[in-house]
Amino acid sequence: MQYAQEVKRFIRHHYRHFNSAALIDAAEGYAKLVSDGGRMFLTLAGAMSTAELGISLAEMIRAEKVHAICCTGANLEEDVFNLVAHDHYVRVPNYRELTPQDEQALLERHLNRVTDTCIPEEEAIRRIEDAILDEWVSADKAGERLFPHQFLYRILRGGRLEPHHQIDPNDSWIVAASEQDLPIFVPGWEDSTSGNIYTSHCLNGTIRDVHTVRTGIEYMMALTEWYRVESAENAIGFLQIGGGIAGDFPICVVPMLRQDMDLVDTPLWSYFCQISDSTTSYGSYSGAVPNEKITWEKLSIDTPRFVIESDATIVAPLIFAYVLAGD
Repeated sequence: MQYAQEVKRFIRHHYRHFNSAALIDAAEGYAKLVSDGGRMFLTLAGAMSTAELGISLAEMIRAEKVHAICCTGANLEEDVFNLVAHDHYVRVPNYRELTPQDEQALLERHLNRVTDTCIPEEEAIRRIEDAILDEWVSADKAGERLFPHQFLYRILRGGRLEPHHQIDPNDSWIVAASEQDLPIFVPGWEDSTSGNIYTSHCLNGTIRDVHTVRTGIEYMMALTEWYRVESAENAIGFLQIGGGIAGDFPICVVPMLRQDMDLVDTPLWSYFCQISDSTTSYGSYSGAVPNEKITWEKLSIDTPRFVIESDATIVAPLIFAYVLAGD
């Protein structure tokens, strides 16, 4: 943890105003929540896995500073892609200058671009497809039904991908999550490469029961059970990286419990921080300030609320280091 202490000292000395001060306030609030025995619920939108946030997030999971995750299907699978195909990724530092013809050339090389990084289709996507398809088909034949992340947990725990590891598994957040049996919720999983592949196998008859992979409503039910159990004993914080469904879906569990199920004693979220570069605008949920969530009965007027308007690939590892440094 030596590096974390050094990062924390640097931050406390240099970060004094504006977004940098908001970062310190949010990190202090995070550290206090978990040191007081609270739980932190983390949401991942955007291309955080391809940005290799797993390097710092895996450490947070193993240190029990993150207690549950809600992410997009892309973030779930792309951490595994990076695990097995990192050496084949292609970085495009001049991505802002690419022409449509340049993009077509990347397509013809089977490189799927995510900002400045290209995911190699054959080495990443197809390698995972073989492993996960076997699990889907096996579950289908046995009449089993699992969530998307549970299928990945099976693959990782079974060791099938170990010969293909191209990064230190300590830098993979999904490996850390599988080791801890971390609760993961993946709304809208079908909007992912794996979800598209699953659909194709349902259509061609390889998988007979489309419900072999459990999805949205069941994820919300599982999240509801997790929140009721955890909030009965602990304060629960909410750290939102980016916007979109990864953040929208889980934060709604509180008003659902209180308003739709009449469980009015359900605690509200006890901490909220959003890291986003989305500006506040008409209709932009991702840019909505936390105060708006008070009107939806997600946060209270006493909930510590923070917004850090910056790049999560810069901000999140700094917050993680700050929290890991301890007192």
